[in-house]
Amino acid sequence: MRKNTKAGEPAGIQQAAETIERDLRQIRRALSEPLDAEVARGELTAPQMSVMRAVVRDDGISLKDLSRAVSLAHSTVSGIVDRLEKRGMIERRPDTTDGRINRIYSTQAVKEFVRSELPTLTRRPLEAALERVGPRERAAIGRAIRKLRVILEQA
Repeated sequence: MRKNTKAGEPAGIQQAAETIERDLRQIRRALSEPLDAEVARGELTAPQMSVMRAVVRDDGISLKDLSRAVSLAHSTVSGIVDRLEKRGMIERRPDTTDGRINRIYSTQAVKEFVRSELPTLTRRPLEAALERVGPRERAAIGRAIRKLRVILEQA
């Protein structure tokens, strides 16, 4: 068997990995298109959407924890929170036990959007694609993706 001298692995593994990575990137892009369109329609940036998701997931989160949750600098997240607060999407409230700390809460409209509309937006392209194939192909796709996930988790 020929060896890939660069990685010391069987020939073709690197090419297969590159192809799968490219395909996964395209799949992620296709799945995110409806959400991207909705975010653009609402004139929200991706970081703002990320902050809103984190706040809905952990309502009453501190700015410090929110910064960690979205992997952005404290000052960046503070600015995002300011802008979202001005738009009435989130609100700051003093911590009930420590008045020096503000907690960040989402409004009811945002909670409803993130919990009900967002999953539909991200799932819709996948459902539409799976409707175009038969049950056997859907099962085969599911098995292949599950197998890849398991293999990656074992690494």
